[in-house]
Amino acid sequence: MKNSAIMKTAKKETFIVLGLYILFFAWWYVTAYSFGDDPSEYRYIFGFPEWFFYSCIVGYIGISVLLWICVRLFFTEVDLEEKKEVTKND
Repeated sequence: MKNSAIMKTAKKETFIVLGLYILFFAWWYVTAYSFGDDPSEYRYIFGFPEWFFYSCIVGYIGISVLLWICVRLFFTEVDLEEKKEVTKND
């Protein structure tokens, strides 16, 4: 009974993480490839090309914050060790 509850929790947390990383990949892909092909037309933010700044810097910070929030809100601590019941035999 306990193992099915652990597996249900693990499956839920796995889908949350996979969903967040699919979102991160989509963010990275769209921002990395949508700012033009000609380097002479690049705009720069803090010395980085705009596509790099949004895809790699903002994306990394954003996914880190989202993962932290999801871990705090949706993840639960599960005891994986089996405990033996202690009985007193007189």
